Amino acid sequence: MSANNVVLLYNSHSGKKTFASHLDTIIGRFQDAGLQIIPFKITREPEPIAAFLDSLDKDSVSKVLIAGGDGSVDICINAMVQADYHAPIAILPTGTANDMAHHLEIPTSLDGMLRIAMSNYTIPLDIGEINGKYFVNEASLGSIIEVSQKTDQRVKNTLGMLGYYLQGIQMIPEIKPFNVKVTIDGETSEKKIFMMFIMNGSVIGGFKDVSPKASVHDGKLDVLIFKDCPPLEFLNTVNLFLRRTHFKSPYVEFIRTDNVLIETEKKNTGVDIDGEKGPEFPLNIRMLKERFRICVHTAIR
Repeated sequence: MSANNVVLLYNSHSGKKTFASHLDTIIGRFQDAGLQIIPFKITREPEPIAAFLDSLDKDSVSKVLIAGGDGSVDICINAMVQADYHAPIAILPTGTANDMAHHLEIPTSLDGMLRIAMSNYTIPLDIGEINGKYFVNEASLGSIIEVSQKTDQRVKNTLGMLGYYLQGIQMIPEIKPFNVKVTIDGETSEKKIFMMFIMNGSVIGGFKDVSPKASVHDGKLDVLIFKDCPPLEFLNTVNLFLRRTHFKSPYVEFIRTDNVLIETEKKNTGVDIDGEKGPEFPLNIRMLKERFRICVHTAIR
């Protein structure tokens, strides 16, 4: 194999399930550029992907393309860490939310995403680690996090982000605060909260500028804590969130750090990693600075 091999890890079931119909076009575009695509259809587990990557000569792989949504990107990132891969990454956003792709301003059109994937312009990419698993965009916790986990996959694929929103509206009356212990840099504080976002990018659940100054290469996690408040104030905070002005609320706390430990005694608290079910508490989260490089069209934070 030559040094011009490009691995394509793709989820044929993501989004509207149309990616497989574009394989010939993608392979042809790369072949015309003198690059050989090596495709691999991924599952929901990273181990088969890691085994496939291990079977290849790492030095022959110039780039890894990941086609799917945020969950697919996470699965592939975990596999690449397991296989000790450091090749540059390009995201082909074919999922429902595509939050990291939105942060990186990667188009969802086939021509647009391929233009970036075929370029050699990259920036460093931090990744988060949570209890031994890795994530690219965000980890979150709280009752509202159960929205993506309870929304049927067929609803997600058919209605897209609308499926999340409709389920979320129905759940608002059920959202209850709970107690957590948060430890940062050895200092522990106790809080009563509704939910918490730990972000690498700036987009979550399709909402842009949730953490507007978030950067994927600053070595920091942006932690947003939505604290307990009276019902009317909670609805006001939700309204501010929808208008991207939630930082004006006295019930929203912001912390920037490279590590955080979160503990709670509340059972069945929802934990999410980029739209997929996360691990059990306690949550030990840290940032791995510049673990990868990723293709983008221009300098991006």
